This record gives sequence, structure tokens and C-alpha cells, in this order.
Amino acid sequence: MTNQTKWSIDQAHSEISFRVKHLMIANVKGSFKTFDASIYSEARDFTTVEIDLWIDAASISTGDVKRDEHLRGADFLDTQNHKQISFTASTIEKSGKNGNHEMWGGLTIKGVTKNVQLFVEFGGIINDPWGNEKAGFTVTGKINRSDWGLVWNASIEKSGLMVSDEVTILCEIELINAGQKDLTMELKNSADKAVVK
Repeated sequence: MTNQTKWSIDQAHSEISFRVKHLMIANVKGSFKTFDASIYSEARDFTTVEIDLWIDAASISTGDVKRDEHLRGADFLDTQNHKQISFTASTIEKSGKNGNHEMWGGLTIKGVTKNVQLFVEFGGIINDPWGNEKAGFTVTGKINRSDWGLVWNASIEKSGLMVSDEVTILCEIELINAGQKDLTMELKNSADKAVVK
């Protein structure tokens, strides 16, 4: 496949967020404020999509300054040594669950990569009032943070642990069609530049 459609994330209408149980009785919600991705599909067929997403780990925000500092520290994301969280995927399959799709990809946190399953609800494709073609998605899933070495916790009387191991991922993503690209020419140009010293 040499011709693909490039999609850009509409930052104003997209969010990468999560929630986790606190004291096993309530949810704490948070999000990452800085992220971007390289996304390509064959025309408008998103089952062919190739995703290379990166997140600035230090952009985590839960609405509490002290908690955010702790999450950036060595007990959790260790953002001094691991600046980015990344996700790459090239497989989206039709699922039997409510017509959603299943997406498998590699999630890298603190230098550890694990294969994860996410569920994708396709909202549709439409042109906005300015003529931009947009595509919308809701992405959800659950991971165990300990799989990436995020094992900090504290014991609480009666209730067990302070923070759940399970993290729920909740993302609202709006993409903008950035046009067609001839990847054969792009690769050739890159190779030519590499030869020139």
C-alpha cells in the first residue's frame, strides 16, 4: 500500500483520561494534557489504521498538585527517566460486543511494553462547518498497572489497599483528515536525504 490518508488529532476535541479506585470505594479521575500521534489509514477504512501515539508522561493531571507530583515520581511514572508513554497499533477487528471494534497494540510505560486490548466505538465521519473532514472515536479498556512496574500502594485498615491495581482507560478522540500521502515518494526522499552528507 503506497497511498494512505493521514489523520491528525484535533487537540481541542480529544482527551486521554483514566480512572482508578481509591480506598476501594470511589474513583479518582485523571488525564494527560499533552499527546500527539502519527495516524494513517487506507482511505476511510479504519480497520487498516496504523497508529503511533505518544504521551508526555509529566502532563498527567488529577486535579491535585501533591498527588500529581507523586504520580510523576519514582513510585509511579518516574517522568525524570521516562519522559513518554507510547502506544502503537496496526490491528483493529470487528467485535461482537455492541458492534464495537477490538484494537490490539503495544503500550509502553517506564520502558516496559505490553500487548493490550482496547475497545473502539466509531462515532462516524462528517465535515465540520469549515470543510474539514472529521472522524470520531471513543476508546476504552482496562489494564493492570503492576504489569508495568507501577506497584506502589499502601494498606488501609478494613478496606485493603489504598489504590486499585486496575486502571480504566477512557479516551475521546476526534481526527482531522490531513490528506493523502504517497509513502513511496516519502520513503524515497528520506533515503535520498540520508545519502547526502
